[in-house]
Amino acid sequence: METRESDRSAVGGTGGPSRPEHPGDRSARTPVRTAVLAGGLLLTALNLRPGVASIGPVLSSIRDDLGLPASVASLLTTIPIVAFGAFAFLTPALTRRFGMHRLLGLTMLALAAGIALRLQPSLAGLFTGTVLVGAAIAVANVVMPAAVKRDFARQSGLMMGLYSTALFVGAALASGLTAPLASAVGGSWRAALAVWAIPAIVAFGAVLPQMVRAPRRDPRTREVADAPSERGEPTFRALFKDPVAIAVTTLMGTQSLAYYACLTWLPTLLQDHGTDQHTAGWLIAYSAFPGIVAALLVPGMARRMRPTWLPVLLSVLLTGAAYLGLGTAPVAGAYVWMTLLGLGQGAAISLSLTYIVLRSPDARHTGHVSTMAQGVGYLFAGLGPVGIGLVHTLTGGWGVPLLVLGALLLLQLAGGIAASRDRHVLSPRGPR
Repeated sequence: METRESDRSAVGGTGGPSRPEHPGDRSARTPVRTAVLAGGLLLTALNLRPGVASIGPVLSSIRDDLGLPASVASLLTTIPIVAFGAFAFLTPALTRRFGMHRLLGLTMLALAAGIALRLQPSLAGLFTGTVLVGAAIAVANVVMPAAVKRDFARQSGLMMGLYSTALFVGAALASGLTAPLASAVGGSWRAALAVWAIPAIVAFGAVLPQMVRAPRRDPRTREVADAPSERGEPTFRALFKDPVAIAVTTLMGTQSLAYYACLTWLPTLLQDHGTDQHTAGWLIAYSAFPGIVAALLVPGMARRMRPTWLPVLLSVLLTGAAYLGLGTAPVAGAYVWMTLLGLGQGAAISLSLTYIVLRSPDARHTGHVSTMAQGVGYLFAGLGPVGIGLVHTLTGGWGVPLLVLGALLLLQLAGGIAASRDRHVLSPRGPR
């Protein structure tokens, strides 16, 4: 039933007038065009983490070069995350103005510009570029689940798995290659960060075929066909009172906070225990490989496994075991802990994104649930890098910060269990 409802809504929305056909409609797509559309979405997804993940491996170099304290340096990863939340709320209006695929292409251009700005030899250029990076990723973050729901409703599980995988691959490449790139260009961390503008330009080229096709508009309403309609959209006021939407948002926020806190500070934790900079960066990159496995498998598990909360529990247990290991033997068991962490985080992010799609009856709801979950969730997640950095500064060690992250797993578990229940947002109580 869910698939049939989603298929109808992907074209016209349940209960509403039919929408004009556009290049993304399945009935108008050839296999080649479908492959191009999917490739553009996945290449876009590949670019939604390097702009942030590339900072951690060279954060020590940035601090030394610019003379920044840890709390100020952590803003380089905190600012994008806060921007993920703040700029997410602009996405519905931008989507109606430009259409999903044109907007995704524009975000890749903005992302490349923001990354390139970091080449400027000034603190202002570094932070301005970081804000632009966060804004571009924020909009793309919100659009992607709605685009999957609209264009690949029947393959949403597969596409969300590939989407989550692309996020991890992008993060892995940035975490593993940024420090070696800095060494290859004479120790210039600015040049190493700027390299990540190149894949963003490639993604823009992949989306370009969709952008050059002017989106058709309804002659009566002038609505862009390649965007959710304003008619029948849920209100944010209603969503903020809905327990399903709140649960999805809680899961998104808690797992994102932990992910970005670890992305920022785990290289430093490992270096403080004697690991060199390149090895620390590689270990963070390595954790993405088990994360990729989890991201591929978990969306399907979330649809079939019973009880429905079991994938959430496994994710929390794996992550908690990783924290325990990092607090007791961070170097001796590094590969074990990073394997567990990758599995736990991969499961958590894929569950968060998958529940945005599964708990929404159509593309209209998906766009708004995505805006709420990622807007509020990332604003909360922005506390992670700064908060963990502050706790580390106050305590002088990593034991208490890891305990704080462990305590947040309880909130993640509660939100995930509630989000795993098989029902839609704004639906009557009880199973669908």
